[in-house]
Amino acid sequence: MRGAGTGTGGAAVAVAMSLLLLLLSRSPPAAAGDGRKSDSRLVSEQFSQAPQKLAFYNWYGSARLFHFRVPPDTVLLHWLLQVTRGSGPTCNNVETTVYFRYGAPPVINPLGTSFANNTSVQPSFLLRMLQDNASVNVSYPAPGDWFVAAHLPPSSHKIEVKDFIPTCAYIFQPDMLVVRVVEMSILEPDVPLPLVLLSQPSYLKVFVPKHTQELRLELQGCVSNGSLGCPVHLTVGSATLPGNFQKVLTCSDPTTACRLLLPSPPWERWLQVTAKSLAGPRVLVTFSAVAALTACRPWTANLQRLLQSSPNQSSNASTGPPPLSPNTQDLDQSGEAGSGAFCFRSFPILREDMDVVSVRFRPLDRASVLVQSDMPSVMKLHLNTGMDSGGSLSISVSVNQTVIASNTSVVACVTAGSPFLSFNTSLNCTTAFFQGYPLSLSASSPTANLSIPYPETDNWYLSLQVLCPERPEECMQPSVLVETTLYLVPCLNDCGPYGQCLLLRRHGYLYAGCSCRAGWRGWSCTDNSTAQTLAQQKVATLLLTLSNLMFLAPIAISVHRCLLVEASVYAYTMFFSTFYHACDQPGDAVLCILNYDTLQYCDFLGSGVSIWVTVLCMARLKASLKYVLFILGALVFAMSLQLDRRAAWNTTGPCLFAIVVMVTMWVYRCGRRRHCYPPSWQRWVFYLLPGLSMAALALTIYVSMMTSENYYYTHSIWHMLLAGSAAFLLPPREQHAEPWACAQKLTCHYEICKNHRDELYTVT
Repeated sequence: MRGAGTGTGGAAVAVAMSLLLLLLSRSPPAAAGDGRKSDSRLVSEQFSQAPQKLAFYNWYGSARLFHFRVPPDTVLLHWLLQVTRGSGPTCNNVETTVYFRYGAPPVINPLGTSFANNTSVQPSFLLRMLQDNASVNVSYPAPGDWFVAAHLPPSSHKIEVKDFIPTCAYIFQPDMLVVRVVEMSILEPDVPLPLVLLSQPSYLKVFVPKHTQELRLELQGCVSNGSLGCPVHLTVGSATLPGNFQKVLTCSDPTTACRLLLPSPPWERWLQVTAKSLAGPRVLVTFSAVAALTACRPWTANLQRLLQSSPNQSSNASTGPPPLSPNTQDLDQSGEAGSGAFCFRSFPILREDMDVVSVRFRPLDRASVLVQSDMPSVMKLHLNTGMDSGGSLSISVSVNQTVIASNTSVVACVTAGSPFLSFNTSLNCTTAFFQGYPLSLSASSPTANLSIPYPETDNWYLSLQVLCPERPEECMQPSVLVETTLYLVPCLNDCGPYGQCLLLRRHGYLYAGCSCRAGWRGWSCTDNSTAQTLAQQKVATLLLTLSNLMFLAPIAISVHRCLLVEASVYAYTMFFSTFYHACDQPGDAVLCILNYDTLQYCDFLGSGVSIWVTVLCMARLKASLKYVLFILGALVFAMSLQLDRRAAWNTTGPCLFAIVVMVTMWVYRCGRRRHCYPPSWQRWVFYLLPGLSMAALALTIYVSMMTSENYYYTHSIWHMLLAGSAAFLLPPREQHAEPWACAQKLTCHYEICKNHRDELYTVT
């Protein structure tokens, strides 16, 4: 979107303006032979988007996606890429990978994982940036949607505590500068267009209507300063990434006709043609350009008959196929009766939108499609809404193996822009500017599947035809009913049992990606090279849950020393930590007794409050002040975790305050008693030092040693160290208190219980 974002600084604006002035002062690459004066037919425009913070790659959601739209009649596209990094000590030069694609987001695979079976993926066009700035030029780009994706190198899988360890921010911003033609000649079919070439190229465009079978471009009457030959270089079509199927014609041989044949050109689209002289800067070349179109008459079933058919008939394949040979009274797509041969059979397809990036395509009048040997059967899939390129196109075709002859096969071709109509014994499945996806059905393989992640925004076509032996008289079965299943889904197979399909958004554009778990990887979470077995998942669950039983030690010690509030907090932490980790598992060993978010919040709250009450209990405050601080601390933890439960300082701040209170009270007692507090060296050696060592080791593991691979072990050790340190650090009972005194009071029933200081009933 033009002007949708801002720059990253004055330097970026200066560089962008310099490049813009450079593009304004020069011609596109086709006119590089004459740099003496600019071409008045060209204008430049700049487009930008807001910068985004890059992330280390872990799954597709780690990549930052940018969506641009290239205007029509563009002859040069220039990408200006800039990475701005922070100024901290951890900010080093990091390789940034940038992907480009026309029509749909790029399908990337930085981790080298395998795709699901029957998934067709074209390699992506990418650029690796080691510097802060880079640029990419694309001559004669296709107009429409262009996508740019960027990410940092694959992540180290280290679990970092937010705001605890300094990190570096890498900001990426692409700017798009285009040079487009404002005066372009229109080449009408069968009408010669006189052209004169000197130093600057000529820009033409021809409109390809629907049902065009072939486009022929020819140069006639070519004269180059009175000499023979036609030194003209033609570039037909637009460049797309990662594939580029532009056609180039060089007319330098005077003995051959200068002609270019384009079978199955893209329908309902302007086709750009650029003519450049090869005779030198001062040689005049004159010729006439002629475009000839060959129409292809389709045959479709009568629309009125389809509307009159009942719902039961429309969904039942046994109601009978259409006539094997369409007669001349049937109506074609234009609604006019025609005469002459048909070249393909068109089946109406109903597009049924079911959800976001979720569409079902089905034949309008029957469940099966009649496929014959005399001409292709074509189905048109509308994927041109602008929002269909963020999912995956799933195509499945099948035939009953009992009704297809052994020497007969059904071939299919999936293409975009125009259907493939030239079936023969060697199926290349290539149109004028698109490499299609071939499929084949036979008695030995009656089903064929195809999955296309992120299909280009366009009209897609599924062409099918029965392929007989070389001699038609040997064709035992000239027609076959083929069942088709056509879907556009957000994620293939909903990412399987070990993945989650997530919808991502960039401004108003939605696209989907799979987030895998339990060691599964890949585009659809089908790569099991690092997957965990069920036994490993159970072991991980048992480690993370049973390690919380270590809290039984501080609970028992607290009750033994009559610290009931502390014991209640430890029991709360043990309960919710156990069931949170039982629900947090990525595989099959999962047990959730409450909502996942609720369990996570209670686990984080219990851990923070446990540290809080342990430190304040060590301070040996008066009972009234201690319990007031217990309540206030719990409320502060509840508020801070609601703001951001993963921020380190939301938990560290209150704990540091509690440590300050404890140290202050210990220093106060040391000064008052003229003796170190606690006074017993046995208390320091056998309790405080082991407890503090366990707490320090637990903090080190939590902050710097946890990764996604060793999480099950390191976090289990964290549980045990945290509970063990609490058991060692809890202060001893008071000298006059009896062991288990609080437990004994609970069994007094109707007896009058007395406190060692205050009686139950006091007379005043």
